[in-house]
Amino acid sequence: MDVLLIGSRGREHAMAIALKKDERVNNIFCIPGNGGLAGIATCIKMDIFDFDGIVEFLDANPAIGLTIVSPDELLAKGLTDLLNEKGHRAFGCSAKAARVESSKEFANKLCEKYGIPAPKYKIFDDYMRAKNYLKTQEFPIVVKTDGRTGGKGIVFCRNMREAENAMYDLMVAKLFGASGDKIDIEEFVKGEIVTVMAFSDGKTVVALPAVETYRRVFDGNLGMSTAGMGASIPAVSYTTEIEKTVYEKIILPTINALREEGSEYKGVIGFSVIIGEDGAVKVVDFISRFCDVEGQVIIPLIETPLLDIINAVIDGKLNETEVRVKQSSGVCVVATSGGYPLEYNKNMKITIAENIDGSVSLFHSGTKIVDGELRTSGGRVIGVASFGNTKEECASKVYANISKISFDGMHYRKDIAK
Repeated sequence: MDVLLIGSRGREHAMAIALKKDERVNNIFCIPGNGGLAGIATCIKMDIFDFDGIVEFLDANPAIGLTIVSPDELLAKGLTDLLNEKGHRAFGCSAKAARVESSKEFANKLCEKYGIPAPKYKIFDDYMRAKNYLKTQEFPIVVKTDGRTGGKGIVFCRNMREAENAMYDLMVAKLFGASGDKIDIEEFVKGEIVTVMAFSDGKTVVALPAVETYRRVFDGNLGMSTAGMGASIPAVSYTTEIEKTVYEKIILPTINALREEGSEYKGVIGFSVIIGEDGAVKVVDFISRFCDVEGQVIIPLIETPLLDIINAVIDGKLNETEVRVKQSSGVCVVATSGGYPLEYNKNMKITIAENIDGSVSLFHSGTKIVDGELRTSGGRVIGVASFGNTKEECASKVYANISKISFDGMHYRKDIAK
């Protein structure tokens, strides 16, 4: 059987590596792919928003027995639904289910209706009303775009001035386009944030180990929020007791709530969870697919063949499948283009030293091949990951090798898992 991956991030690279090990998988295609995926898959130059073109490609390649849809914008626009309607077996949640990520308003109302612990919030589509509301609030506070921004439209505001500036950037200056037509003003919850991803077939939910996430662009968790500067596993604060609480109060209730709302969730779902100083947990964001950077430290540790899990999810038989995950530490650090998550230059030549350690994994995101040369094509360029007995050991190996990668403007955090 052949498999088609749709996407161009590190998570697709990690999935392709996992699928390549499966003897049942003959060929892997990727739309559009990247410079790293080109080494293990056939990359097809096609606009990912050309849904008709994707259907035509699948019609012309009947050996493709599975299509994995990863990008959240494609899930929200209903690509999985379309492919299934056209008779192509596709993995990824439906457009209705994807609203947990594509609309903060939908997600917050879902939590409110079904008693899922989440921060207090207020949605606004009018700048002046939002500004007046701020005068009644205590700081710090969090301002988010209602629409999807890949994790970048989240601003932590310490005072009124920062909050007003954030609202202006999102609602008036349209820093993230139409995603800022509405904003979500949330209470700030103090605590440690972890990401928990899970497989769901609509009824059965299997949670994966929690991952520590590093979203701010600069060391010390400073600067703008990004889609991820790094990740590490295990999450020390995610005790057995916390794990049980998150599953019973957040993960399972969310899947049940979506089913009740006619939005059965089949695919991978992610939860950004804050663990408060008192041990209380709240979900602050939902993700409708494998997270990118977090996926780069969890996908390689999944021991059950990925194809078996995906088929079980699609067929509603996840309760019959044992999802095994290797007990290991892991660290991933992302090399980004200078200026990310705002404006940055592309097409920078990437040099990777020949003596880079073969035991570390390089997961490409924003890369492409131009005239035989590897060049940058996005904000998050390459994730460097290592797995071993301790996070300290993994971090040491990652930092010893990320310095062997270079391109103009390259930036990465120096404090991940340290």
